[in-house]
Amino acid sequence: MASEGFRSLADQLRSWPDERLSRLLTERPDLATPAPHDSGQLASRATTRSSLVRALDQLSRLELSVLDALVVSGQTSRPALVAAVNADLALVEAAAEHLVDLALAWESTGGLRPLSGVGELLTGGPEAGVSGLRTVSDPSVDAAPLLAELSAPARAMLEHVLAAGGEATTSGDRHTVLPTDAATPAEELLSRRLLVPRGGGTVVVPGEVGMALRGGHTTADRVDDVPQLATTSRAAEQVDQVAAGAAFEAVRRVELLLDLWGATPPSALRSGGLGVRDLRATAAALHVDEPTLAVLVETAAGAGLLATAADERGAPVWLPTDLADPWVLRPPAERWAGLARTWLDSPRLPGLVGARDTAGKPWNALAPELSGVHAAETRLMTLQALAAVEPGTCLATGTGVASVVALLRWQRPRRPRSRAEQVLWTVTEAAVLGVTGLDGLASYARHLLAAEDDRAVQALAGLLPEPVDHVLLQADLTAVAPGPLESQLARRLQLVADVESRGGATTYRFTPGSVRRALDTGWTAVELHEFLGSVSRTPVPQPLSYLVDDTARTFGSVRVGHAEAFLRADDEAALTELLHHPKAASLGLRRLAPTVLISSSPLDVLLPRLRELGAAPVVEAEDGSVHVVRPDQRRARTPREHRGRGAAAARRTASVAAVVTAVRAGDRAATSRPTESLSPTGSLSALREAAETGQAVTIVYVDNHGTRTERVVDPVSVDGGVLTAHDQRSDDVRTFAVHRITAVRPIPGS
Repeated sequence: MASEGFRSLADQLRSWPDERLSRLLTERPDLATPAPHDSGQLASRATTRSSLVRALDQLSRLELSVLDALVVSGQTSRPALVAAVNADLALVEAAAEHLVDLALAWESTGGLRPLSGVGELLTGGPEAGVSGLRTVSDPSVDAAPLLAELSAPARAMLEHVLAAGGEATTSGDRHTVLPTDAATPAEELLSRRLLVPRGGGTVVVPGEVGMALRGGHTTADRVDDVPQLATTSRAAEQVDQVAAGAAFEAVRRVELLLDLWGATPPSALRSGGLGVRDLRATAAALHVDEPTLAVLVETAAGAGLLATAADERGAPVWLPTDLADPWVLRPPAERWAGLARTWLDSPRLPGLVGARDTAGKPWNALAPELSGVHAAETRLMTLQALAAVEPGTCLATGTGVASVVALLRWQRPRRPRSRAEQVLWTVTEAAVLGVTGLDGLASYARHLLAAEDDRAVQALAGLLPEPVDHVLLQADLTAVAPGPLESQLARRLQLVADVESRGGATTYRFTPGSVRRALDTGWTAVELHEFLGSVSRTPVPQPLSYLVDDTARTFGSVRVGHAEAFLRADDEAALTELLHHPKAASLGLRRLAPTVLISSSPLDVLLPRLRELGAAPVVEAEDGSVHVVRPDQRRARTPREHRGRGAAAARRTASVAAVVTAVRAGDRAATSRPTESLSPTGSLSALREAAETGQAVTIVYVDNHGTRTERVVDPVSVDGGVLTAHDQRSDDVRTFAVHRITAVRPIPGS
């Protein structure tokens, strides 16, 4: 920084090295889109209301308090600013430097100065900051001796007004009165200018008076007291083991989800979401609750493993993408890292699934509108808070989440309002995905937060159990997997048997329906016996062998064909039993011959109904051969945004570098630009610079009739393409359309 300061923010930006300018564009990316022509336009864009709101939302309570003190003083030296903030001196210095880096304040010739428009956006009203102090000031008034002259009621009234926001209304009190003639506490304050009238019966506490009441600080409480987490101690190994178990289960359930939806895809709603019934049915099939499934579904879709495609009827359905097939072949730790990274960076809000919006409509999983701009930031900040404590330190039961909410509200006081709910969702979802265990951050997840995904994979791989290639068959028609099964074995076994319970040892149960399911896909009884014998470390129990043989014996005894439809069987008794079954009346069965029945129900309706009645029919082709009905695993095309995700960060870095180059080139060309004729963009930059520096300018304005006039104005603000300024000729505040201003000339010495 030059020792004498800068004439404007644009001049300060021109003096910055490329590295510092790149840091500004990285932390305030809205300034870089589209690329500004030069530093003047960059400074002009930094003062727009929308850009200031985004920048203020990223400030901590300490940084907001420093900026508020700067707004109250209007323009001050750094030592005076440090003394005004009730915090550690070094922290205030660092916060002030960060505000300059963000172009929310700049070094003028008279000292550090806030950007115009900042005061209106700070919490507390159009003229009050986070402290409640007003920018209304009278530097000639020494508040300390005047406060000493007040009576106790007047002092109490002044402190009450300050605590209530620094603004009050008067009724019947005289605003112009000498201190010796004051008859009420309010008149005591008004006569000493400790309350300043603002019109309409409103009075405000000047900034100097508020600081005097607070001992020379803008706040009575320290603003650098960072809330601490409520924690409890656990063994770090125990946290890692619990988290690794959850991580393995999350990967396995996503794999089962892909298999299930590949065979029987659920319908996609018109809005693009997943129906409540489909969510409930899938949750029951995977043996998880609906909130857990919502997290898995949203994460899988975010990772590009799920997408919508048209089925054979042209209706949209949810299907695994072509990215799912190579994904299931990766090691579990690599698959987990991809899912966890997707969840961490995702703007989606699966915690809302099942809740209702303001109109009473339930939120659906995978709905396009189920996202929030602060979701990814809240996840990262929550996990960073857990990473800041020692390994093995977990959130305390009952108070841990509330302490995280308090910490994040200190770090980001302005946004969002739903911070508490988002923190709770983050803690819950992190436990589901295995990022945390026992509400403590896993050791391998610390590498994930540090963007060291390879190290996270290695650390998690050492905690996951080795997959097993066998099961233990039992006489009660169950099979127990003594650990996580190999992926291919688990998928084949799930086709032959139903999952009865999950955990450290998964239990599978063999039923006539599960064996028939394998036969439907083309397996034979011989192949089933060979498979069971090869995967079991115990002899195949006799009841299980009998179950396979009995199911295979009845399989295909009844054949269904296309005649809308017909049933044929060599066993007359089997057809007679179906014909007279009390639940078969709606099928429209009629006997044509002792071994042939016809039905008025379509084949796709008849086949599942016969299976519900206990029959095991197969479809017969036109030539009399058996047609194996095998569900195809369909795939959708991978969404485009998931094909090159690794290049996003590189593109952002290159974009910032290109913008810096463009700004530097514009600065070099600025000296050759004419000053008389300005484009609307150039007028905006010149007028905002004048508003920043408080300099009067001459503008050439073309009115609605095409008449050119020169006006001397004091710019107040420029927003939405409109200049608000004090017109010195008419002595009032007027507005001017910027696109009608053809020239802007500063007035020397103003």
